[in-house]
Parts: sequence; C-alpha cells; structure tokens
Amino acid sequence: MPEGLPDPGKIWDDFINNPIVQLAGQLIVIYVVLLWLGTAYWAFRDMQARTENPILPYFAAALIIFFTPLLFVFAVILYLIVRPRETMAEVYERSLAEESLLAEVEKNELCPVCRDRVESDWLVCPNCRTRLHRVCPSCNRLADPTWPLCAYCGRDFERTPRAATAPAASTATQAPTGSRRDVTAEQGALGGATNP
Repeated sequence: MPEGLPDPGKIWDDFINNPIVQLAGQLIVIYVVLLWLGTAYWAFRDMQARTENPILPYFAAALIIFFTPLLFVFAVILYLIVRPRETMAEVYERSLAEESLLAEVEKNELCPVCRDRVESDWLVCPNCRTRLHRVCPSCNRLADPTWPLCAYCGRDFERTPRAATAPAASTATQAPTGSRRDVTAEQGALGGATNP
C-alpha cells in the first residue's frame, strides 16, 4: 500500500470500535427485537379478533416468533395471506345488515294473486285489481277481506246471500215427504247465512 493513504482496515476498525456506532448498533438490534415481538403480539391480537378458535392466536404468534428477528417480515407476509379476511365484528355487522334487509323485504306486502308489491293501506291491487282490504263500516279501519268480523271493533261483516229464500220455501212445499229433512237443513243454512 502506498504511503500517505490511510489503511481501509484501520478506518473500518476505528468506525466499528467507536462508542457512538456501538450504541447505535445496540439500539438498532433492540428496536428490531421489539418490532419482532410487537409483531408477534399484533398477530396474536389480530387472530383473536378474527376467529373464535382459542388455539389459532397462539399459532399465529408462534409463526412470527419462529421466523426469528431476521426473517419475521416473511412470516408477517405469510400471516397476511392465510388469515381470515373479516373480523368477527365485521361478520356480525354483515349478518345484522342481512337480517335487517330480510326484515325489510318481509315487511313489504305482496298481492296474493299477482305477487306484485302493495302497500299495507291499499284497498285494491293496482296491477290485478284484487281486493286486499275492506273498510269496516263501524270503525273505518282496514280489515282483511277474509275476516268474518272486524278485529278492531268486533262488528260482524254482512255475508252476501247465496239464494233468495222465496224459491226455497216453494221448493219445500212441493218436495216429497222423504226429502223434507234435506229441505229443512237447506233452509236453515240459508237462514243462517242471511242473518248478520
């Protein structure tokens, strides 16, 4: 080596043996170790939030620790690939949103004939003209057309008569005596249908 040029080995040894450089090296090693352990703890907590299995959080932390402070970055990448996509809170929120959407869909009434959406206060389906409700003459509230009486005030709805009573009476007088029992039962059914 020519004279007057400093020796590179001596410069390197002086740099390494410098107390400031040694302190900086120790701080870097401590920082990397703390980052390694902190990442293992983060993986543990993250897996606790993503699964109900009590063993998987320990397995995730062990994966990070197993890769040592020098290679733990690869373990973090591997963990990010295999971890569940959603946290349990996100799964719960999604299920709540689905349930509320389902409740909203079930709340919407459908026409029994054409299955078109109808409002709860409509009397007639605008699509197929099916009668959806009737108005109670006593309390003016909407009632189902199949109800025999108003559920709100208890009033009986009038039934439409099926046949006039006069022809039934004339049939009873002309009927032979053997079928008199059938005619009487028919008159009773007609009389019950016409009474409110």
